[in-house]
Amino acid sequence: MDLNALPYPSRRVPVCARNMVACSQPLAGQAGLAMLARGGSAIDAIVAMASTLTLVEPTGNGIGSDAFALVWDGQSLHGLNASGRSPAALRAEDFAGRDAMPTLGWGPVTVPGCVDAWRTLHEQFGTLDFADVLQPAIAYARDGFPVSPITGRLWQSVTRRYADYPSFLETFAPQGRPPRPGEMFQSSGHADTLQDIAETRGESFYRGRLARAICDAARAGGGAMREDDLASHKSEWVVPLAQGFAGVTLHEIPPSGQGIAALIALGILERLDIARFPVDSPDSVHLQVEAMKIAFAEISRHVADPRFMEIEPEAMLAPEFLDRRAGEVRLDAAQHFTSRVATDHGTVYLAAADARGMMVSYIQSNYMGFGSGIVPPGTGISLQNRGACFVTTPGHPNQVAGGKKPYHTIIPAFVTRGGRPLLAFGVMGGHMQPQGHLQMVVRMFVHDQNPQAASDAPRWQCTPEGTLMLERGFDAGVAAELARRGHRVDADAHEINFGGAQLILNHTPDAGGGVYVGGSDHRKDGHAAGF
Repeated sequence: MDLNALPYPSRRVPVCARNMVACSQPLAGQAGLAMLARGGSAIDAIVAMASTLTLVEPTGNGIGSDAFALVWDGQSLHGLNASGRSPAALRAEDFAGRDAMPTLGWGPVTVPGCVDAWRTLHEQFGTLDFADVLQPAIAYARDGFPVSPITGRLWQSVTRRYADYPSFLETFAPQGRPPRPGEMFQSSGHADTLQDIAETRGESFYRGRLARAICDAARAGGGAMREDDLASHKSEWVVPLAQGFAGVTLHEIPPSGQGIAALIALGILERLDIARFPVDSPDSVHLQVEAMKIAFAEISRHVADPRFMEIEPEAMLAPEFLDRRAGEVRLDAAQHFTSRVATDHGTVYLAAADARGMMVSYIQSNYMGFGSGIVPPGTGISLQNRGACFVTTPGHPNQVAGGKKPYHTIIPAFVTRGGRPLLAFGVMGGHMQPQGHLQMVVRMFVHDQNPQAASDAPRWQCTPEGTLMLERGFDAGVAAELARRGHRVDADAHEINFGGAQLILNHTPDAGGGVYVGGSDHRKDGHAAGF
């Protein structure tokens, strides 16, 4: 892998260091780096960054987010699902007659899991004091920070979208408007909440003062959330799913997340010999898109809270199933695919790695921007609207119900080779995420692109409506040829969210590690940094 090779227009170069962070916002990245400099672990860095991001990049996450993680502890890989369930009192009948779930208000609010993720990860792998790890976030909340450019631009829409939520506007538009890039922003509500979380190791959020504040707001606003919903939440350690491809293995968190889509698509591509086609060629893009369309057809039918799924996730990765689906792909024509597995009847991403060999892939999200619009007064807690990912279709595995986890879009990823840790990465951005995972793996392990080049490259995206979006940077002939094969192509999709990648590559895995190479997406404010 040539670290000097940057074949696409780039504002950045790969960063090499023995301790590394990659994050979508610079101040959060520096918070993580400070923990590593103090001798902390990669998990200390992750918790410092994740908590800081709830303040400095609130357009993608908050204290009311969910979270997932993949952790290489130096010997093996661990998965953490910290997503929350819907309130127990929620009923499908509450949404009868709707074609889709609401995206605002209490209806789509599920139990936030990220605070318990911080606590659980730190208890298992942290080395510094938990309260100390949250101090950068508390300081920025109390003293203020200058808003970064891309975050500031995204922030500008909140007064329109959340005009009917006064507590939200009081918190995030305290001067009657959102802060502009470069302006200072501070939030005493955030500071008090984070301090409470630090002092109680998150207990207050689920069984104390903060839990009462959330539930009092729910009662006042007609929401279903109650104290028992929060008190019963617990993060779950899970066994990651895996799929081999091009001599490496991609690992993803199992459902209710959509990570299995990337595994299905890679399993299909492994059978189509995609390496025979040049990078960015119409043939290469076409095969990736067709494989992804098959994967989305399967997960939209089947993925849900695993307690309600009608099939085992492994059925969608069975070799004979992948053989059959790969055989359906035509090189000369785009197709419409439906689910073939028989049944019995939408962020912030960050990564860290330390000199001791720990590598962490972590993601947390409010789902749609700031989330539901619900902010319990005085807390700074923007509650997620993850319940919008439920469906209202009767009998569907992902039908809305009480005490149930919705389908999840946020997915961290991890790559190993020969049982050794190779890459912690993610591509934030709703349904773009598995598509981004697929593209990063193909670029890095088929075409040998370094992390920054793979991040800089133009991306494609299949929309839920069936349009193939091509980011600016593809040759004009690629769009024309894909259209000729039957794709509905939009080659001027510069306003579409093509995600934000953060990547940390173990450059010397066969020597036991020790040198990391970081890449960070120019589509976000952040950076890769290390020492």
